[in-house]
Amino acid sequence: MIFISNLIIPLMVLIIMIYGIYKKVNLYDEFLTGAAESFSMIVKIFPCFLAMILGINIFLKSGVLNLFLELLEPLFKRFNFPVEIFPMALMRPISGSSTLAILNNIYSLYGPDSFIGRLGSVIQGSTDTTFYVITLYFGSVGIKKIRYALWAGLFADLVGIFMSIIIVNMLF
Repeated sequence: MIFISNLIIPLMVLIIMIYGIYKKVNLYDEFLTGAAESFSMIVKIFPCFLAMILGINIFLKSGVLNLFLELLEPLFKRFNFPVEIFPMALMRPISGSSTLAILNNIYSLYGPDSFIGRLGSVIQGSTDTTFYVITLYFGSVGIKKIRYALWAGLFADLVGIFMSIIIVNMLF
């Protein structure tokens, strides 16, 4: 299986090259044009990413999250929601890599087959990085007024988290 997954990207590139040769397209010139366009897009998106990363780091380093967890712990226990999952549920709309790190830590401490491990896995699969998606896609085309996209994305994440809790409690 690993052998096949290692071949997927090279095969896709080969197929694209064969198709381009068949259609008599100058592949090298088209590649250079695409690379030049992507560079300007990266320069255009960079301030959005920088602002997002700065905001995430300020939030995490300030200790507000730990204070918030201490205040809400009794409420979480009442609904059979492990406090250890809350940082992941809170960070999931913001950063996919940070939630993967949190999930990896949960796996290390409790195991992937534990209730907390399964709940974290379901939350990871049923929610999205809303702020990242909005930053990337809206920023790349220059949209500054996101209207209802943020609220719709956050609502979908909240529904995904609540449904994850319900389903994991029912099945495990």
